[in-house]
Amino acid sequence: MSPTFHSLSIRNYRIWFLGGLVSNIGTWAGRVGQDWLVLTELTDHSSTALGTVTGLQFLPILLLAPWAGAIADRYDKRRTLVATQTGLLLTTLALGILAVTGTAQLWHVYLIAALQGVITAIDNPARQAFVPEIVGREHLSNAVGLNSASFNSGRLIGPGLAGLVIAAWGTGPALLMNSASFLFVLAALVAMREADLRPAPRLTGRGGIREGLAYVNRRKDLRLIMLLIFVLGTFGMNFQITTALMATQTFHKGAGEYGLLGSIMAIGSLAAALRTAGRKEPRLWIMLVALGGFVGASAAAALAPTYLTFAVLLVPVGFTALTAMTVANTLVQTRVDPIMRGRVMALYMAIFMGGTPIGAPIIGWIGEHAGPRWTILVGSIGVGLVLAVVSRLLLKEENVRVSWDTERRPHFDVHTSPRHRRGPQVEEPTPEPAR
Repeated sequence: MSPTFHSLSIRNYRIWFLGGLVSNIGTWAGRVGQDWLVLTELTDHSSTALGTVTGLQFLPILLLAPWAGAIADRYDKRRTLVATQTGLLLTTLALGILAVTGTAQLWHVYLIAALQGVITAIDNPARQAFVPEIVGREHLSNAVGLNSASFNSGRLIGPGLAGLVIAAWGTGPALLMNSASFLFVLAALVAMREADLRPAPRLTGRGGIREGLAYVNRRKDLRLIMLLIFVLGTFGMNFQITTALMATQTFHKGAGEYGLLGSIMAIGSLAAALRTAGRKEPRLWIMLVALGGFVGASAAAALAPTYLTFAVLLVPVGFTALTAMTVANTLVQTRVDPIMRGRVMALYMAIFMGGTPIGAPIIGWIGEHAGPRWTILVGSIGVGLVLAVVSRLLLKEENVRVSWDTERRPHFDVHTSPRHRRGPQVEEPTPEPAR
């Protein structure tokens, strides 16, 4: 089997991947349906309302991260996922029924978004930490890349499909399509062979939350990755707001053209996920270069003169953003102790996705007062500034040496000089024991 797809040789992972693929298509269709419902049916294209909905979905991820991570490390992850996926099915079904019957109001969307945020806060770390239990450490980098490919295949298919469904039948059927997709994940969880799973040691006793925070605080490498991801997630990854505003206000397009933008961006994201899945090990330099590419590509997209130019530029935007996110996720997953993985991934997801409640309302306000183009440019500027600071820190204060191998690929080696040894040191990750 091709190195890009070798994790699919594992039966449990094949089932998980296929169930997740269908669910991701439904999720992206549901996002487009929700955004279109808020923008065109419940408000008069209010970017503030859309930013509020997005913020409510992600705020619980930020607030509940320590507890959600402890839940992932303490309890059986498969049973936790059955409970969370059932909750997401019911909440999306409720919104779909409200939309179909024409009784949906803006406060309904706000309430359901907040409930989904709470459920997702528990679901995310359990789902992230469950993957190593399916494939083991030797396949982890590949599985993370394939998960990203599944997610972005959903982004490629879901928005375009939702646009067609909305144009033909309205937003309600697009939302109900999302509800039905959760059944496939639940079926996959039930169909897995428990004997083939590789469960990590479980958290016992008290102090798990404090222990998780202290662990991350000791790890300078993890803090560096999380800082970059926080800025990217907070100001650079608000595409469900920015593309909606660019499509409807700057280029004056309808639901079909808006949905198409998400699919076009997913072309670049899917290519990045497959490229990352084919790599044996993640590298920090790949993440830094990808972030630099994102700054340039997103700035160019913000200044695009036509809808077609904007759509084309979303391909490199999706490629660079997804490369940075996938490499960061894999770096964190492979560098932590298995018993800490749920808590660390909860903090990682809180930093990445939990920044959205901060960024989304700001982006929405900028869209109303400065125009849609600035909703993208603010992310380009923010990511660029932090990337410059981090790069200077690595090159100067941390004494990073850049070398080249025979294939002319750069390597970043950190050598802490004696004058810096008084500060916190980078703790070497404890390798996962062979199974």
